[in-house]
Amino acid sequence: MNRFTGLLPSIWREAIEELWRRRLRTLLTLLGLIFGVGAIVAMQAVGEGSRREALRLVESLGLNNLIAEAKPQDENSLRETRARSLGLSLADADAALAVVPGAERYAAEKPIRTHSVFSDNGHSDAQASGVSPDFFALSSLRIAKGRTLSEDDDRALAAVAVLGHQAAADLFPGVDPVGQYLKVNHVWLEVIGVLADRDLSKDQFEGVQLGLESNRVYLPLASARARFRFQPQEDEIDRFLLRLRDPAQLAAGARVLSTVLGQRHAGMADFRLVVPQQLFQQHQKTQRIFRVVMGAIAGVSLLVGGIGIMNIMLANVLERRREIGLLRALGARRRDVIAQFLREALVICVAGAVLGLLFGVALAYLIAAFAGWQVAWAPIPVLGSALFCAAVGLAFGVYPARQAARLDPIAALRHD
Repeated sequence: MNRFTGLLPSIWREAIEELWRRRLRTLLTLLGLIFGVGAIVAMQAVGEGSRREALRLVESLGLNNLIAEAKPQDENSLRETRARSLGLSLADADAALAVVPGAERYAAEKPIRTHSVFSDNGHSDAQASGVSPDFFALSSLRIAKGRTLSEDDDRALAAVAVLGHQAAADLFPGVDPVGQYLKVNHVWLEVIGVLADRDLSKDQFEGVQLGLESNRVYLPLASARARFRFQPQEDEIDRFLLRLRDPAQLAAGARVLSTVLGQRHAGMADFRLVVPQQLFQQHQKTQRIFRVVMGAIAGVSLLVGGIGIMNIMLANVLERRREIGLLRALGARRRDVIAQFLREALVICVAGAVLGLLFGVALAYLIAAFAGWQVAWAPIPVLGSALFCAAVGLAFGVYPARQAARLDPIAALRHD
């Protein structure tokens, strides 16, 4: 023990050695602090990781986007709906662009009933979709090779395609896909680009499907509608993304968009709106509840640890009455006695904080491993938990220290 404390000032070395003599009692006292700080650290790490992951997932939808989607319906319901509404269309997107405050552009998508996708090098279970040129920018999709679709491709009904990361790997293993050809159903398409892999950790967020682009074949929307067959009662498009300049206008824009589409669809509820920003806010609200609950549990644990510190310090005062009396008789002032016991309380707090931090790190990664959650670290909350632990320990150590200082020196010396 001496080799670890030899570099410390004598007053701190004495405090550590005094606690080391009662190490079992000290260890039991530390447990409350270790569990309390560990819970706070683990909660912060998991909560911050969840927040960053949620933000990344929502960014894949576009934080500044409003998304209108056609609702799936069975044949009978669809027939009744089409008597009053033609379904989601490019005209709806044009109307939304003209009316919704702050709207700057939109992108539309129409999935294709895909029966087979293959090339000379391989085959894939990818699904094909026709998209407008702005779809990649509004969906935050980056190109890894080649280029994305253009307005010229759409006007010319070009037989070209952009592949998702997984689709490219399945169709062209070990081959550069750009410039190669693949066949979707009965149509041959030239590959002009491959998307970068976003590697999302989840395939949905708050009920919204994510990550489908990795196994997709994208071709120009006009070309898709001209080259593939669709049912007469189908929606012209299955969804469109509307980009707003100012995120503060998303709530108002969603209300306007809902009103516009409701009027154009004669009041038929054959569409739904998704506001990614609101999904993120809802997720954060759920996380706040989680943090409050975990914080309360951690706070109770720290409170128990603080009570334990008070208990051990009071026990130390009773056991060391003769020592305290001797110190006072030799000229030690009350504040010197208070300082001595507060140093011991602070040593316990620092040890509890350090061990709690280590326990919290291990607990966070253990939770992440079993629950599949993400872990991220923010230095301020971690440091704050350690400081809070020290503050709790000192607060509960003040009373025993004052009790020790108030002992009558003569009575303390006579104590057996």
